[in-house]
Formats: sequence, structure tokens, C-alpha cells
Amino acid sequence: MSSYLILKYIHVLAVIVAVGTNATYGVWMALGARQPDSLRAILSGVGFLDNRIANPAYGLLLITGLAMLYAGHLFVSTPWIATALGLYVVAMALGARGATPALRTQLQALESGGLQSERYQRAAARGRTLGVIFMVLVLVITFLMVAKPALWG
Repeated sequence: MSSYLILKYIHVLAVIVAVGTNATYGVWMALGARQPDSLRAILSGVGFLDNRIANPAYGLLLITGLAMLYAGHLFVSTPWIATALGLYVVAMALGARGATPALRTQLQALESGGLQSERYQRAAARGRTLGVIFMVLVLVITFLMVAKPALWG
């Protein structure tokens, strides 16, 4: 088996773990909204999943993706690769600078002001919006990786 196929296998597993983990956050948040007594534990759990499972898997995606470029004699200048990498950078920045801080603020606001506080409601709304944008970016990247469209010239 070639090194490219081994890298691709690891890459696909990392996608499943990263995106699959992120896809559960909406479900956890909906459960937390219906079970306010459990919300603190749920928010902490989502934070744990994000920091310990999803984010490392996204890091592994970058490493294996770049290694696949080398092993497969592919080029960053290939339109679908360049576009996917650009969107990856945007998505990771959005997660690190937007979604993760929003979750942290949401947990702090819950502890200090409660579920009905304005600060909590703002942080929850921000987290939902950023989460949807993040998932759309990830779905577009996944499409580019699978379909490999020509895009331009």
C-alpha cells in the first residue's frame, strides 16, 4: 500500500472525527436548552469535545493533507486545493477567534448571570451563528476535496 493511500485513510478518518464531533454540538445545545439543570455540564462537555477531539482532528487534517500533496505529487496551486486550503484557514480562524471564545463566554455568563441573562443569550446566539458558518465552510471544503472541480483555468 502506498504512503499516499495510508495518508488518505488517516485523513478521511480525521474528517469523520472532526466533522462528526462538530455536528453533535447543535444536538447537545438543544438538549441543554431543554434541561437547564444540565446546561453547565453540557457546555463543559462541548468544550472538552472541541478542545480534545475535534480541534486535534482538524490539526491532523492539515498535516495529512499537506503530506498527501507531497506524496501524491499534487500542487497547492491546483484551484480546488488552493480554495479548500484558503477556506480551511478561514474556518480555523473562525473557530479559534469566534466560536471557542463564544462558548467560553456562554459558560461564564451561565455561571454568573444564568440562562436568561442578556450576556448568556448574546453568547449563545453568537455561538449558533458562528457554528452554522463554520459547518457550511467545512461542507464546502469537503465538497472540494471529493469532487475536485476545475473551478478556473
